[in-house]
Amino acid sequence: MRPTSIVLPVLLVTLGMVFTQTGASFAKMLFPLVGAQGATALRLTLAALVLALVFRPWRHRLDRRQWRAVLLYGGAMGAMNLFFYAALEHIPLGIAVALEFTGPLAVALFGARKPLDFFWIVLALAGFALLLPWSDASGDIAPVGVALALCAGACWAGYIIFGQRAGTGGGAHIAALGVGTAAVIALPFGAIGAGTSLLDPAILPLGLAVALLSSAIPYALDMVALPHIPARLFGILMSGQPAFAALSGLVILHETLGLGQVGGIAAIMAASIGATITIARRPPPPVA
Repeated sequence: MRPTSIVLPVLLVTLGMVFTQTGASFAKMLFPLVGAQGATALRLTLAALVLALVFRPWRHRLDRRQWRAVLLYGGAMGAMNLFFYAALEHIPLGIAVALEFTGPLAVALFGARKPLDFFWIVLALAGFALLLPWSDASGDIAPVGVALALCAGACWAGYIIFGQRAGTGGGAHIAALGVGTAAVIALPFGAIGAGTSLLDPAILPLGLAVALLSSAIPYALDMVALPHIPARLFGILMSGQPAFAALSGLVILHETLGLGQVGGIAAIMAASIGATITIARRPPPPVA
């Protein structure tokens, strides 16, 4: 793949990250009105409607294999959002994203063999340790939020894997089907948690903004970019998510982080970038 051929996919993924974290900050503003589960359901349902109207996925035929990939992709997306928004009720946005990122990072480091690989593992564990609530001084870092963010991380790994499978040979209409599947999963939880508050017209503008910024636009951009970008390069780009999240939390939500927490986020990002580059340099295994 020529360097010039991946410039546009890289830009699309980066832009998607900016939209995602901005939307997450706006979503946290919905929590006092509909709760985390309601915000998740509102975000995914409105995003699914927007994507369905724009890309009209019913015009495309999928075979059984493609449907299976789409359902797995949408299921991972729905669970990831439910866990992540639940975590945001207990911990700041930047820390939640950094902890969530340990999921795909663990996948990247699975089967480590070289000494340098173990250095990245130690660095990631050190960053993880800096984010844990070891004492009362941690204040706004609740253990339940840490656990929920880690569950979201496991789902994030599935989102990347199944998203690549579903997106191969597809397009933005695959994102519409995936988000629709995620909405079906999240809507019952939102209905139980928020009830009729989800139907309040007063929250519709903010909910629509969250849906567009956090789901509709980023997922469509990812689905267009993923088939045209190496998985390891995508991993490097994703390493910037915690930084974007911390910046968005600071500017929009006025969430401040301590030096130790900033160091923890930086360590996890450095471990992710380093591990991805190291793995990418290894020669591919021989084909039988």
